Amino acid sequence: EARFWGAMAEVKREVFGQMPQEKGGEVVEKFVLKSDSVKVEILSLGCIIAALETKGKDGKFSDVVLGFDTLEGYMRRHPFFGAIVGRVANRIAKGRFTVDGKEYQLFLNDGPNSLHGGARGFDKVLWSPNILPNGVCFFRLSPDGEEGYPGDLKVWVTYTLSGGVLAINYRAQTSKTTPINLTNHAYFNLAGQGSQDIYDHEISIEANSYLPVDDTKIPTGEVAAVEGTSFDLRQPVELGKHLQKFHLDGFDHNFCLQQVQARRLVARACHPPTGRAMEVHTTQPGIQFYTGNNLDGSLKGKDGIAYAKHSAFCLETQNWPDAVNKPHFPSALLRPGEEYNHTTWFIF
Repeated sequence: EARFWGAMAEVKREVFGQMPQEKGGEVVEKFVLKSDSVKVEILSLGCIIAALETKGKDGKFSDVVLGFDTLEGYMRRHPFFGAIVGRVANRIAKGRFTVDGKEYQLFLNDGPNSLHGGARGFDKVLWSPNILPNGVCFFRLSPDGEEGYPGDLKVWVTYTLSGGVLAINYRAQTSKTTPINLTNHAYFNLAGQGSQDIYDHEISIEANSYLPVDDTKIPTGEVAAVEGTSFDLRQPVELGKHLQKFHLDGFDHNFCLQQVQARRLVARACHPPTGRAMEVHTTQPGIQFYTGNNLDGSLKGKDGIAYAKHSAFCLETQNWPDAVNKPHFPSALLRPGEEYNHTTWFIF
């Protein structure tokens, strides 16, 4: 086991498990990034954030992300706990798009649509790690035609920890024009993973508009103002009361952020009983707020705890869903010679 000391964080690597023989039998590693206030564990499988411990006001550390104790859990079907999703996060309508006059058809894994990269997206593959002084950079080459997408796509995902700041940088280059949209799909519960629900969390999102969706969760194309609706989260709301007040089943929507390339604060979550809080800063044009509506208690996570509906939330920084089919949305395309480069900061 090697230790690297950076100014702000310590990095350790260890074996997490071994893939089953029928899936190649390779070793899956776990990288532990630790500062005074945060400890994060990341797997070489899917660049998964398997644990993220932060301090509450009592000074005690608690793990605030959903996931599994062992590799076996991650090898079974699960809703992208902690993983990097791609090539295209979120949904592409009917799994179809046209680039340079050529139509591409993707695998449909979400009703009539393609979701989070397809049948075997970036969340289900092994990445090559490279340890940095205060983090780890994962690389993979997604070959031309993988999951139906055009072009050899080189992807680098870098996690760095500095004090209470976890930064995730996404970079990519392609040999053919391809849609791309990378995010991390961590499920948070600031009361500690395994807590019953997130109703006592306060959430705010810095967005003046959001994307209404059809019944398959594809944006209708309208960019709607949040003003006067249940989507107005510009001032903090207590989640449980807010869902009740508006008779909502939960959120699973893209909020439209200011169209600037610069880093800005886009969302905040806090849990008053423990004093834990999290800010999200990003350079991305959108953020998907998801309240774990599809969790139903059937999955047993860490410590054998069944994850119930609304027991976690996701704040997935992203490009807008189905952007490749909506010319008036921010462009989803990466062309040869260009570089995709986005960063998101989670501040605890």
